Amino acid sequence: MSITTAQIRGARGVLDWSQSDLSERTGISATSIGSIENGQSTPRASTLDAIRKAFETAGIEFIGMDGVRSKSVDIRILRGTEGYYDYSLDVYETMQKDDREILQAYVDDSKYADRLEKEASPHVERMESLKKKKFKILQKEGDIYFPAKNYAEYRWIPKEQFLPVPFIVYGDKFAIQLFEPEPTIIVNNYPMVADAYRIQFEALWNNALIPPQKYIDKFIVPDHINDRHRYLAENKYEEEQ
Repeated sequence: MSITTAQIRGARGVLDWSQSDLSERTGISATSIGSIENGQSTPRASTLDAIRKAFETAGIEFIGMDGVRSKSVDIRILRGTEGYYDYSLDVYETMQKDDREILQAYVDDSKYADRLEKEASPHVERMESLKKKKFKILQKEGDIYFPAKNYAEYRWIPKEQFLPVPFIVYGDKFAIQLFEPEPTIIVNNYPMVADAYRIQFEALWNNALIPPQKYIDKFIVPDHINDRHRYLAENKYEEEQ
């Protein structure tokens, strides 16, 4: 199903996206998007499909040939590296606009490094550029890899309580991250669910272990997240008696 130029303008308005914002999500130049919206060019079907997908990924629903609206609640499943990029950009934009803390539990950065290495490092750099520190991360006891240390606070979940399914709460959304058989992120846009998991996270956080500061101080965020393997080969956590 195609979309009209009026719907493109309307969807941007609902999301408060500029033409440059839409360009970043579709790979279509902002100049081309402007020409499409002004009726100066006739886009190919593949171009309109890319634009429509970007809007629908962001929670826009198209109605007939004229209408657009934002879905108040929805569940989206994002797959592969492209899905991870859409998700990480959503987290970044939420951190820009929402004053609430972002909460991430059961994090194992080895999975990001092994499966999403090309997307993970740009995400870290983008988050660092905001110069905000309102992100809390719970990872496994003894994990001394802290790639988000410049914008996040870390704590450890005891080894016997650590689960293999990470989750994140950001804004009104709650997402579960899976890595097998391919990177998959299930984003639940129900504020009530997000609020419930905020409460669960805080209970975990308040009972979590504080990593020895010397390991955080020693860690230097690498140019590439896949340097994790080298770093951990050279540095080991030694339990203090």
